[in-house]
Amino acid sequence: MHCFAMTAAVAALSLSPPGENPPPYDLVDLTEDYARLFDQTADMARDGRVARIKAGLHEVFPGFYDTDRMNAIGISAERYHAWIAGSLESFPEIREPYRETAGAFADMLAPAHASFLQTFPDLEPIGEIYILHSLGEMDGGTRYINDRVMLVFGADRMAASPITDWTAFFHHELFHVHHFQQAFTGCPQMWCYLWIEGLATHAAATLNPGADDAELLLDWPEPIRDTVDANMDEAVCAVSDRLDSEAPDDHAALFSTSRLNDRLPPRFGYYVGKLAAREAARDMPLADLAKLTEDEARPVVERALGRLAECADDGA
Repeated sequence: MHCFAMTAAVAALSLSPPGENPPPYDLVDLTEDYARLFDQTADMARDGRVARIKAGLHEVFPGFYDTDRMNAIGISAERYHAWIAGSLESFPEIREPYRETAGAFADMLAPAHASFLQTFPDLEPIGEIYILHSLGEMDGGTRYINDRVMLVFGADRMAASPITDWTAFFHHELFHVHHFQQAFTGCPQMWCYLWIEGLATHAAATLNPGADDAELLLDWPEPIRDTVDANMDEAVCAVSDRLDSEAPDDHAALFSTSRLNDRLPPRFGYYVGKLAAREAARDMPLADLAKLTEDEARPVVERALGRLAECADDGA
């Protein structure tokens, strides 16, 4: 465990005696830390309260509640301040489902982890998995914190979601961990994000054939599938043209809440990536796709996109 203050209990879901296999993961529940700070600061003025909440959460989980981390992903200190203020306004409404989500989290995650192992038995022990108040940032995902890739889930966003079966969502995030444990370490270009997110979305859909677009996170902040299907060539070629891009605006349009244009929805890169991964899986099992290095994966991505649409070469 990291050497930082933690008021919540750290629950090891599978403790092993010395000499035996380590537990598959340790669940760290920090949800009550936000609730405690929310109550302790109830009588403070807005700006002072935001500063106290941020400082208190930083003590609990240094590195996650960090302005520098936000700056690295394009979130200014002012915007992060607004996120915290917004969380204080919305918390009373979500407090009960937030508490229920935290209470049920271990029982939701354990069977998803077990079923994931049936397809990917080489998933290694994960270490800490965090459930916390994300200040609106995330329902779940991997984050690079304190020189480590960590798996983090936001009980606040999960509590506000209409999803009732989180299995596909957990499989998506577990696949990310599995993928990073293999040979693929990622890169700053768009094609890497396309491969990472597309393969995880395809894996979640493959392991959960009955999952709907909400469970696959393909309906937020608006439905993605039908709009991309209606503009398939444009969507695929827009991605193909940006494979080497590192521009924040391109990342925001393909994988976050910005728009490239009026025809293509936010986060359409997830769906195009899923379709590319599905094409790649026609030639190679999913488990083998997860083992490709960056050099091996790049031509696979290009070939899969070429099957989805014919795009003009640059300068044509």
